[in-house]
Amino acid sequence: MADAVLFAIDDRGVATITLNRPERLNAINMAMRDLLWEFLQACRDHPDVRAVCFRGEGRAFSAGADISEFGTAPSLLEARRARHERDVWGLMLSLPVPLVARMHGFCFGAGLELPLCCDVRVAEEGTQFALPEVTLGYIPSAGGTQTLPRTIPPGAAADLILTGEPVGTEEALRWGLITKAVPAAELDEAVEEELGRVLAEPFAPKPPRL
Repeated sequence: MADAVLFAIDDRGVATITLNRPERLNAINMAMRDLLWEFLQACRDHPDVRAVCFRGEGRAFSAGADISEFGTAPSLLEARRARHERDVWGLMLSLPVPLVARMHGFCFGAGLELPLCCDVRVAEEGTQFALPEVTLGYIPSAGGTQTLPRTIPPGAAADLILTGEPVGTEEALRWGLITKAVPAAELDEAVEEELGRVLAEPFAPKPPRL
C-alpha cells in the first residue's frame, strides 16, 4: 500500500508534499496528520529546503478531514492532546521558507485550511472551495476561522464559514483566496512559475497568525 503522504526534495531545494489518498479524495486522517507533521519538521530542519509545494493526487487536492475517524479517539482530552502535540498548522505558519499550494478539484475543510497557511495558492479553473463544517454541526478546526478572514474580505469569509456553501475560482480569485487560476493543462507550469518566483526573491517569514 502506498504511503498516504509522499515527500521529496529536488535539486533546487523545493520540498514537495503530496496528499496521496486519491480513493478518498485525499481526506486527511490521523495517519496523514502524523506524516504531515514529520515531513514539515524535515522541511524546517533540512538546511537545503528553500520552498515547499503541497499537492494532491487524483481528482481533488483534499475533501477535508476524514469524518470516518470522528469520535474514535479514546477521549476528548486525548484528541485535544494529539492536536496540541502535533500542531501541523502552527508548524506550517512558522516555517522560514515560502509555501506554495497546487489546488484542484475540491478544496474543502482542512483541504482549504492547509492552503490558507501557504503564501501562494495556484488553482485549476473549476476548483471548488468550501468550509462545510457548519453543515456537520461544528466549526472549521484547522484555523480557518482565523486565516480565512485575514486572507479575504471579512464578509465573504463569514459567508463561507456560516453557510458551508462552496465557491468557484472566479469568486476565489476576486476575493484573493487564490493567487492565480489557470486551465488544467497549464496548472503545473503555473505552479513552477510561482516556485521560480519565490525562489528568486528574498523571503521574509510572517509571524504565526493563529
